[in-house]
Amino acid sequence: MDKITQNRTKIIATIGPASRNYETIEAMINAGLDVIRMNFSHSTLEDHQSTVDHVRRFNSSNKSNVCLLGDLQGPKLRIGMVLNNQIFLETGRKIFLTSEETVSTPETLYIKYDHLATDVKAGECILLDDGKLTLEILSSDKKNTLEAKIIHGGVLSSKKGVNFPNSKLSIPALSEKDITDLDFAIENNVEWIALSFVRNADDIVQLKGLIQKAHSKAKVIAKIEKPEAVDNIDDIIAATDGVMVARGDLGVEIELEKVPILQKQIVKSCIQGAKPVIIATQMMESMIQSPTPTRAETNDVTNAVLDGADAVMLSAETSVGAYPIEVVKIMERIIRYAEKQETIYNKRKEVNPASNTFISDEICHQACLICDVLNAKAIVSMTHSGYTAFQLASFRPKAPVFIFTDNKQLLYTLNLLWGVKCYYYNKFATTDETIHDVNNLLREMGQVKPGDLVINTASMPLHTRSRTNTIRASRIH
Repeated sequence: MDKITQNRTKIIATIGPASRNYETIEAMINAGLDVIRMNFSHSTLEDHQSTVDHVRRFNSSNKSNVCLLGDLQGPKLRIGMVLNNQIFLETGRKIFLTSEETVSTPETLYIKYDHLATDVKAGECILLDDGKLTLEILSSDKKNTLEAKIIHGGVLSSKKGVNFPNSKLSIPALSEKDITDLDFAIENNVEWIALSFVRNADDIVQLKGLIQKAHSKAKVIAKIEKPEAVDNIDDIIAATDGVMVARGDLGVEIELEKVPILQKQIVKSCIQGAKPVIIATQMMESMIQSPTPTRAETNDVTNAVLDGADAVMLSAETSVGAYPIEVVKIMERIIRYAEKQETIYNKRKEVNPASNTFISDEICHQACLICDVLNAKAIVSMTHSGYTAFQLASFRPKAPVFIFTDNKQLLYTLNLLWGVKCYYYNKFATTDETIHDVNNLLREMGQVKPGDLVINTASMPLHTRSRTNTIRASRIH
């Protein structure tokens, strides 16, 4: 079953206690949801298995391609338990930070990180509870204890997060928990795996190596939420399959006024690199408790669409919020209206002539340009690897992109991409016959009608599965 509307910009929603039942998931998908996110920082693997089962059931019953995104927790550091579950840190006072387990008090704070005293240097800052409290490091004994001054104090409860915006930590990219969660995702054929707190391209290479070792075709998303990642953004985009601008922790570790500009720059770089990009965190935050968003949140979603993001993401709004179905409906409406603006289309203006895929990339580019000039109603292509779909989507054409593939997992994977809708097809014959056949299928499904002009791309001969080398304008009969 197709969505009532087919927006170009996709919607991702996080499943949690408020939405982890078939009826709610079904209603959210029917309201416009494209991708289901499982946040491995919360809930049990049994809970996530329930989510997987619900989504697979819906896809099977409705012949839809809703895909799954597994979000690994990554090296998120936290304090331990605090005295009476709440202490007050007074601004201006000194405090000791230790890596030796103890119950934290206003005088001594336990942080669960063995290399705390060797990795963190005097003059660097530590942020607690999403930046609400700030400490400045005064000295280190290079063993297990730091001395710090409380710059911004306040109430602190147990197990709150710790951010190190100035420090280069030697913590591994993947924890033991991440490995367990990754195994779960691979066993369940989850299409996209997001890695939190990425610092450099090596973190992505490490995760991809584990995925390949398990013979999985899952794609990797790099979550950009640390200053180190911003410094290494070009290498990360080159190494990853997709990017998420995770503005929560990013806004804690980087000056908040820099985040909106960084968001726009990262989206632009991802489009140029033909890598899907997701905008996440606090998009419709007020709808956790309110049936309507603020005007600022409406602007935020609209700006992400105008920037050219492949997808916008809901987190607590759908996982624990009071209105998980309504927030998807409203987000879909905002996207639909924003996509009437001409500025969202034709974002990518050129391809890299030095690339070893330049010819096929430029053919995809020209297909999009020809489609606009001829006012064609669709771009239609065949792919096994998905490469052509990534390229076509990156040019942000006005016409929808319809992809036919014999790769069943790709059917779901491509549901994250801007403007792409994918169908299973395994009858590849000659190029002429196949193009005629897929065009007829689109007509039968109501995606195009007789008299419409469509642009087909293909590789000739089809059986070689080479890169795209052909463009054809076809009239639907």
